[in-house]
Amino acid sequence: MKTLLPLVLMLLLYVQAGAQLSEEFDTILVTANQVPATIRETGRNVTIIRAEQIKKMPAVSIDEILQLVPGVEIQSRNGFGAQADILMRGSTFAQVLVLVDGVRLNDPLTAHFNGNIPVANDEIARIEVLRGPSAAMYGPDAVGGLINIVTKTFAGQNDQGLSGDVALGVGSHDQILAKGYLSSAGQKAKVSLGAQYTKSEGELISAIQKDDVSLDAYRNYFEVATIGASLVMPLSNQWNLKLRSSYDYRDFSARYFYTTSPFDKSTEITTNSFNLIKLEKLGGKSSSDLQIGYKYNTDEFVFSPDFPSTNHHKTNYINVLYNQLWEINGNFLIKSGLQIDRRAIKSNDRGDHQDGHAGIYMMGLWKPDESLNISSSLRADYDQNYDLEVLPQVNISYLLGNWVLRGSLGRSIRAADYTERYVSNNLAMLTPGRSLGNPDLLAESSWSEEIGIDIPLTTRWQMKATGFQRQSRQLIDYVLTNESEIGNIGDLQSGADYYFAKNISKVTTRGLELETTYRHRFGLDNLWQLMASYTHQQTVNEEGVVSVYIANHARDLATLSSLLDMGNFHFTVSGLYKNRNARVAQAINSELKAKYTLWNLKLGYNLTKDLLLDIQVQNLFNEKYQNILGAPMPGRWFSVTIGWDF
Repeated sequence: MKTLLPLVLMLLLYVQAGAQLSEEFDTILVTANQVPATIRETGRNVTIIRAEQIKKMPAVSIDEILQLVPGVEIQSRNGFGAQADILMRGSTFAQVLVLVDGVRLNDPLTAHFNGNIPVANDEIARIEVLRGPSAAMYGPDAVGGLINIVTKTFAGQNDQGLSGDVALGVGSHDQILAKGYLSSAGQKAKVSLGAQYTKSEGELISAIQKDDVSLDAYRNYFEVATIGASLVMPLSNQWNLKLRSSYDYRDFSARYFYTTSPFDKSTEITTNSFNLIKLEKLGGKSSSDLQIGYKYNTDEFVFSPDFPSTNHHKTNYINVLYNQLWEINGNFLIKSGLQIDRRAIKSNDRGDHQDGHAGIYMMGLWKPDESLNISSSLRADYDQNYDLEVLPQVNISYLLGNWVLRGSLGRSIRAADYTERYVSNNLAMLTPGRSLGNPDLLAESSWSEEIGIDIPLTTRWQMKATGFQRQSRQLIDYVLTNESEIGNIGDLQSGADYYFAKNISKVTTRGLELETTYRHRFGLDNLWQLMASYTHQQTVNEEGVVSVYIANHARDLATLSSLLDMGNFHFTVSGLYKNRNARVAQAINSELKAKYTLWNLKLGYNLTKDLLLDIQVQNLFNEKYQNILGAPMPGRWFSVTIGWDF
């Protein structure tokens, strides 16, 4: 039943997709493209998730929203946003750039924290997902793709006057859910406040007594809280001031999140404060903006309470960016920018370090006629880890009637984070099998190509197909290495093996993305929408080196989402199929199966005009699965919330 249901729903999608329509797929300007452009003008494979879609998705956290985006793989270690890695187009989790209102959020400590996005769901106006490289525009890390979270206040989507919503709920395993959003918009200023909270004791993971394996029972508990505030104020007819401040707190069981050691009883508490100031000037033929972002992160990680194993990390990241846009004529735009940033860490495990980075770029969008769009970018990027790098990129789209032909070519880079460079370097008598950082890592370098087509089969039905390839050098990953080959790094046991961070010289990734969307409006308030996607991707390591993360992505990903909205009633069901390499950890008697299928659903009903009841079931068929070897994901999980809009 679980395997036939996706096929049946896919068939329904294609059978029903005849008819008429009314909706446009390319009217939204993609702000993450730097130069204002519609989807069809970018030359990229772009997905936009809007606030009205997010509200009706069977999802609580942003990573649960993103896992339905074609080409995006979420490797979560627990449910409800406790922690999740974001992968795109066969990348590692460190090769995706996350932005909030166009400002970098990626964490300098570890990319495992890139999914800790300090934005409540109700604050989001839209999520922009650009697949493929964007390093020429934004600098390092934008290898597999880019995700931009656009908040309502910064996007100017606040309702006039006072408005908002509040919701409370309960769920399985003593879960508590709460969220709220308040907005005030007038002629002089727009202000908003958003918050989200969930807590649960978690599922009871049974004890294991088998052969030589003896493990205690434990609960995979979690507590996640996010709060943010935004302000937009016009200073004059041309000048605007935008401010945002947010805070994110996560406390969770991290057992087997990072190791498959039988001694692992990990717990973790992370905090993340993110602040943004943006000053912009809007003119008739030009605009400019100055952005200053500051991020402060703390992490307390306890490997086991049975012996001293507490790691404390504090990281700071300040980012200053100046942009200038000129409209030369109606067919030609130019944008240039300068970025300067500094990152620093204080850690009892990784030591105290700081690094500087700077970049300068120029980008142009040329529309020689109504059918052809050409955008190109060139960036000079300097970092203390890799000195000077030059990053070019070209994107082209061509309108052939209603069809859009598109292609892209670009170079991207990524420097090692503080974990890859220094993890465990300061620990005494490091036990075998632990990860060990390498201060001498080189920066990764990749060339990426893609070609695609967008086909509106009818005014209701659109299909997209994209082929992509990436050639990478010096990719960073952990490789099981004997102490005798490591050298004078860390306090190691003689003859022992460790997962040592290394550069792997040549890696090639290829893939194909297929997507289809069908929308049908009937009556004034009724909508039926179906979205389906399939992604196939493969990574080849020419050296044959066995590493931890490089080929850890899924080979096959399929998603399906169906929404029926009938005014006072809405129903959404989403499905995810994943096929990847199977793995086994005998030390903890754990297995990561090659394939799994996951179904979630959400049912909403307006009890009154302003009162909404939501019933949600995640993991509908109680699938037993893991995304990371050793970390079991939650089984069937019910929740009920009641919300009030005002």
